[in-house]
This record gives sequence, C-alpha cells and structure tokens, in this order.
Amino acid sequence: MAKNTAKNLRHLHIYSIFVRNFSSEGDFNGVINQLDRLKALNVDVIWLLPFYPNGDESKKGTIGSPYAIKDYRSIDPRQGDLESFKELVEEAHRREIKVMIDIVFNHTSPDSVLAKKHPEWFYHTSTGQFGNRVGDWSDIIDLDYENKALWDYQVETLKYWAQWVDGFRVDVAPLVPLAFWQEAREQVASINPEIIWLAESVEPHFIKELRANGLIAHSDGELYDVFDITYDYDVRPAFEDYLNGNIKLSEYVRLLNYQDTLYPENYIKLRNLENHDRKRFISFVPEEELLLEWLAFNYFQKGAALIYNGQEVLSENTPSLFEDDRIDWESKHDISATITRYSQAKKEFIPIENVIYSLEANDETQVIVGKYEQSDQTIYGVFDVAHRVSEVPVPIEDGSYNNLLNEEIVVVKDGMIPSGSTPCWITKK
Repeated sequence: MAKNTAKNLRHLHIYSIFVRNFSSEGDFNGVINQLDRLKALNVDVIWLLPFYPNGDESKKGTIGSPYAIKDYRSIDPRQGDLESFKELVEEAHRREIKVMIDIVFNHTSPDSVLAKKHPEWFYHTSTGQFGNRVGDWSDIIDLDYENKALWDYQVETLKYWAQWVDGFRVDVAPLVPLAFWQEAREQVASINPEIIWLAESVEPHFIKELRANGLIAHSDGELYDVFDITYDYDVRPAFEDYLNGNIKLSEYVRLLNYQDTLYPENYIKLRNLENHDRKRFISFVPEEELLLEWLAFNYFQKGAALIYNGQEVLSENTPSLFEDDRIDWESKHDISATITRYSQAKKEFIPIENVIYSLEANDETQVIVGKYEQSDQTIYGVFDVAHRVSEVPVPIEDGSYNNLLNEEIVVVKDGMIPSGSTPCWITKK
C-alpha cells in the first residue's frame, strides 16, 4: 500500500458533484453558492466529476459523456474557466473543504487533442484504426501506455492540476499500468505531497473478463501499492444481490469481514450507497426508515464515506451522463441533518487504531451487529435492515445506553432492544 496513507482518511466525508447538473447555473459558481450548505453537511472533500471539454465525435446523447474528454488541460466553457475554477478551490479551502478532481487516463474522446497530435499514443485495432478494448464504451478511444512519451505528458497533466487541488479520483484505475501510477504519485508529490489518491477499482467479474482477453486489470490489493482509497466494488455485486433477494444477508456481510484481512492493515475503502454509475439507492430501498438504517451502517463501516449529490434529498433520478439533467432539489425528504449527524458520529466515535473490527448478520431477523473492540471499550452498531421483528437481539449486557447517533436512551432487556431503537451506536466500557 502507499506507505504514507494515514488511517484517519477513514473519517473522510466525501461529496461527489456533477458540476453541470448540480445547480441551476450548471457551473463552478453554482458549486460556490452551495459550499456553505456542504460545510454544514460536514463535508471534508468535494469530488468534481470531469469538467473538461468533452468530445463531439461519437458522443452519446445531446451533450456527451464527461468521461469522453477532449483536452485534459482545459475546462468546458459552459462550466467555467481557469479563474472561476481557482476561485472555487479558494472558496472551498476558506471553508476547510478539500477539492478532488476526476482523472480519466485510460481513454479520450476520438477527436481529442492527443488523438490529433499524437495518434501513436493510442491503441489501434487490427485494421489500424483507433479503437477501445471495452465494446460498450463506443464514445472513447483507448490510450496505449507502451509509449513512455505518453507517461511524461500524463504526469505533467497531474502536476499541473496538483498546483491547486487536494486529491485525484482516478477513473477505471486498474486498466492503466500500475507502474505508471507509481511514477505519477512519486512525481506529483514534488508539487503536493498531501494529494489524496482515490482509485475507482472494478468488480471481480470485470477483472476476470479483461484478464481473459490479455488486458491489464489490477486487483484492489495491487492498487493499494499506490492508492490511498479504493472503491468497494469488490463487494458491491454481493450487496446488490442481497438487495435483489438473490443471496442471504450473511453472505454479503461475510465478504465485508473478509476485506479486513485481505488488504493491508491501513487499507481504506470508499463506503457508499450510490454514485454516478449506480442507481439511486432509493430505487433499491424505497422505505425511508430502512434506507436510514443502511445509511447508518454505511457510516459505521471501516472506510471513508461518500454522498452523491442529490442523495441528501433522496432524489430518485440519477442524472444522465449524456444530457442536461439537473438535480431536483425540491424534494420533501431532506435528510441532510441525519447525514451530518452520522458523519460527525463517525469522526467522534469510530476508532482507527488498535481495534478489532467485526460484523455479524442474522439471516432470520435481518439484523447486522458491528463491533469496534479496544482494550478499554467496545463500540457496537446495531442495524435492523428489514424491520421484520418487534425486538432485536443484541450481544450487550442489560441496561440503559446512550445512542451515539441521536442522544436517545436505548434500553437493553433480556438481551433485546425494541426494533424502533435502531439504528444505534452504543459504547460499552
């Protein structure tokens, strides 16, 4: 793993922003206008989806994907310019909020600056044409990292943005050679050694598919040689299988436990219920009370926590990557106060050192109980994710306890608590 990765990154509260669909303005100023609200949401880092100009050739939809980038070193004029970007960074920093940007180095749009100036830096098909290795990504062409001149250009791009920003979220990081990321991190450190590196790692089936075709596909374990944080896509398929009724709750939770021994001791996962590539979580769990159980569990888990813009008002629409599709902020279900409370509880009560972390799931009651055990105390988390029972069994001695999530009293009697007492986090000395 990146040797200097600090475990306190597990307390990060990251907020993902799709700039062009985030506000009525659809630009950096629209983000600036909401920074005070995001600060009140207890956000530590804003991650901006790609704001670079996207290509016109082979574009999908009316506007095109922000991930089909035309020029890595410029800004889509509809979203702003370099001065307004620097103003956004400055205003975020003034509120002690870090800024993370999206880095998309596996591919460009077919009409990109690099495709025109350096066609030799790209993958070519057997017919000599530009192409990509993943068929459904029809609006992009793949770069070829066999060419070391490409490495130099990409590293300089990272160093350029590192003058201002605090982190990089790297799109499909496993598809680019690990040696490139190692060199990039080392060189970027000369500009900003505090940069946070977040890898969009990929699902197990995708790794197998790419490797079967002779392509690069790094595992999460390999990515930890460079990156501070990886996605939790290693377990996401099991999570969705459970939500869709295909596997037991205990099968999903068993994989979460496995993460804690599979990866380096200071590993950090990005815990999230939704992101720009996934359906809104409310489409899986439409009942707000159950959704809040899962939200509390998301913050309880070992790792950084992510909120995708609009999640705080339980938006049902995942903004299209290819259209002008603004978030509807007029929802009557604003859970911002709950998100703020859960995030603060994570920072205050979840330990990051000298702790035994474990999770258990009861398939009969559909209850998850988590523990952070230290020598002097244990933090319990209890999550009734189905609300099928009137009483929830807990491995805690009878007595009255303070729920760290809401300051209410939880009474344990005969090893049970009322189902309405969850979600709860409890400290036991």
